[in-house]
Amino acid sequence: MKNLLIAGLLATTLAAPATAALKEGDAAPDFRASASLNGKTFTFSLNEALKKGPVVVYFYPSAYTGGCNLQAHTFATKHEAFSKAGASIIGVSLDSIARLNEFSADPDFCGGKVAVASDSDGKIARSYDLNVREASAGRKDSRGQAIEHGFAERVTFVVSPSGRIVSTIGGVAPVTNVEQALEVVQKLAAAHASSGQR
Repeated sequence: MKNLLIAGLLATTLAAPATAALKEGDAAPDFRASASLNGKTFTFSLNEALKKGPVVVYFYPSAYTGGCNLQAHTFATKHEAFSKAGASIIGVSLDSIARLNEFSADPDFCGGKVAVASDSDGKIARSYDLNVREASAGRKDSRGQAIEHGFAERVTFVVSPSGRIVSTIGGVAPVTNVEQALEVVQKLAAAHASSGQR
């Protein structure tokens, strides 16, 4: 029985995000940042995006790295389903806007469908109570180029139009992260439809 309890606690710990990320019911910190969509730079504002519906704010460690490539590609392939549920998506990392311009346009990753924002000093990630690690010397991306920025942990927040976090998704594989975010926005859309709201 004791071993079962320890195993259960260990499984819960491993599935949880690494830090005390903001949770369901917390106010989502507003932010404005340089972002890129299909290789074109623009200023992203969370408050402005929330006027159109829920926003999926997904933090990821770095463009052009294994899990992040897969997560961006999965968001891109499911982009239409998110749009149908009335939700928009913004990825946030400590990458420079120059790297993100390439990443956002790359058909193998964001494919011109998912916007990604530059949080070069980690300030946005920290405002969501996420762990930010410093750059490691000699680390290279999937293209063989040096990664010269820090890393935020992989956590996704679904933010309702009221500015409240309705779901915090962390501690899961990149594809599962996207699938869980989609389930949340589809439930939000269903709830709004049944209550006669938009």
